[in-house]
Amino acid sequence: MEATVTGRLGIDDVRPRVSCGSLPAKAVVGEVIPLSALCWREGHDALAAAVVMTWPKNADHATGKTSIAMRPNPMNPDEFHALFVPDVEGTYTFKIEAYSDPVATWRHAVTAKINAGQGPVELANDLEWGARLFERACRGRSKEQKQQLTDVVASLRGDDPDLRARVAPAFAPEVEQMLAAKPLKDLTTRSKTFKIEVQRRKALFSSWYELFPRSTGTVNEDGSINHGTLATTADALDRVAAMGFDTVYFPPIHPIGEINRKGRNNTLTPEPGDVGSPWAIGSKDGGHDAIHPQLGTIEDFDALIAKAESLNLEVALDLALQCAPDHPWAAEHPNWFTVLPDGTIAYAENPPKKYQDIYPLNFDNDPEGLYREVLRVVEFWISHGVHTFRVDNPHTKPANFWEWLIARVHEQHPEVIFLAEAFTRQARLYGLAKAGFDQSYTYFTWQTSKYDLTKFAEEIAYRADICRPNLFVNTPDILHASLQYGGRGMFAIRAALAATMSPLWGMYSGYELFEHEAVAPGSEEYLNSEKYELRPRDFQGADDRGDSLELFITSLNEIRKNNPALQQLREITFHHTESEEILAYSKVDAATGNAVLVVVNLDPYNARETTVHLDLARIGQTPGSQFDVHDELTGHTYSWGEHNYVRLEPWSNVAHIFRLPLVPAERRAAIAFRRIDRYQD
Repeated sequence: MEATVTGRLGIDDVRPRVSCGSLPAKAVVGEVIPLSALCWREGHDALAAAVVMTWPKNADHATGKTSIAMRPNPMNPDEFHALFVPDVEGTYTFKIEAYSDPVATWRHAVTAKINAGQGPVELANDLEWGARLFERACRGRSKEQKQQLTDVVASLRGDDPDLRARVAPAFAPEVEQMLAAKPLKDLTTRSKTFKIEVQRRKALFSSWYELFPRSTGTVNEDGSINHGTLATTADALDRVAAMGFDTVYFPPIHPIGEINRKGRNNTLTPEPGDVGSPWAIGSKDGGHDAIHPQLGTIEDFDALIAKAESLNLEVALDLALQCAPDHPWAAEHPNWFTVLPDGTIAYAENPPKKYQDIYPLNFDNDPEGLYREVLRVVEFWISHGVHTFRVDNPHTKPANFWEWLIARVHEQHPEVIFLAEAFTRQARLYGLAKAGFDQSYTYFTWQTSKYDLTKFAEEIAYRADICRPNLFVNTPDILHASLQYGGRGMFAIRAALAATMSPLWGMYSGYELFEHEAVAPGSEEYLNSEKYELRPRDFQGADDRGDSLELFITSLNEIRKNNPALQQLREITFHHTESEEILAYSKVDAATGNAVLVVVNLDPYNARETTVHLDLARIGQTPGSQFDVHDELTGHTYSWGEHNYVRLEPWSNVAHIFRLPLVPAERRAAIAFRRIDRYQD
């Protein structure tokens, strides 16, 4: 635990903080942010604390600064809490201010002495001391407030033998409220300054859908496939929007290299007409700022952006910093790559995998030139309406490069969102988030047991100041074994978990059709992978046959939009169930009091039943209470209490998503405050 200040008063363990306060914590507009600190002093005199918050320069506030009173935790009186909701984007700064509260100290002492039977003579000094305190409190008050406090002073210096009557005005509710709003302070001590970087709400709450534009073409009667275009992609957006997604992500749309082009299923021997991997970027037709000729032109792209905006969809582009051997950079800037002793440029390898069609960039040979060129490419696409980038393999590039690039982009375009596609070790994953990435892929795909899912969800909640996890159920690279063998039930289970555990979730096209065939046993690669061939899909036919998950996915996205509890990351509580195959967790939004309880059957093959034992305090209910719960998936309403029977069948209903009664305002703060002992910097 970091000792932030040990001055006249002690201030420790200020939250939120990232990397000991050297980096800003993450937040979005409208998000409820718990603030906390350990504040302590010698002896028994009363201590109070406040947060001094400074708004961004662009904020429309009269002073740009405010003080937020903190309350002690009843379970730990040295732990002080406050809630803060930012209302504009930008960088906020705050300090913790601890101070001796002489009025509270006086009130406690006087109350104890009167209760002990001491009389006016014994309390003479206490009464005079109190009178002087309230005289001090008059300074800087309105005329009406000064009169109220003057009346308190007169009563304390009066001669009424009834001590309780003499001190009663000092304890009047209106006087307490007055001093709470503008307290009398002694020995004021301040912490160092901390930062909170606040972005637009979409950085925290969004539903992503990934599709390959080149696969949006039609199939001819002879079975041949027409290459998709940006125009056919624009037509495909209606279905994506109808499912409730608000971000549509495209893998690279740039020219694809011809040298060492890969064939179907990643073979080294492409056949005529094989389209290659979109991640092998660059050819004679251009590089990272060009569009594949078969997709269309930049004018077609602009029209696609306009269509997406009309559907309230945001287009995310892939930023893959790598090149095909025939990328213009390879000829013009060979020093941007690694040249081997034999004079050739090294291609990408991740043994046993080899990527002969891709040259990785070397960021150390000419950082100034390469950095400047990447920034130019990003700004080019921003100028054409792209405000979200999914970054491919950022953990294979220097962290200081990302810190520089993202900071430079955010200087002029703070609305831009960067998603890190980094399935890597924790230090790298969280390090990239600290370097500036707004969202991150995670290891959610591999968390399948009740124990692992619980630990995973608790970790991402406690790391909310650092990292925003985007829970993709599948990607073109990852077809988990659970989906290969779990059948339709598992597809529904994983979607329900991803859509409710994090405010950010995503899926790759074909998931709704239960695509599950791997290229080989033990592999997580798709058979006939879309990374190497065109894969048009008959979504309408599958829907007509009832062979689609589209309606369920649409329901999940609708439930997310209607329940603020599912739009926040910081609060989640797991409730005990007697079955290892049934997981139950609740989420509460501290701003609105909206509360949701999710109960999921993790077994894709069998019906499971259990008793769910609710921690009523964590959902804002009192002990012994009965209340209605409404299943947002089925429309059914049930009467629940502390102990509740549940049966879930994977072929009909894999989950309950219950809307719970609103949490009363006075109980929301206690739910919002995180347990410090579980938090990690």
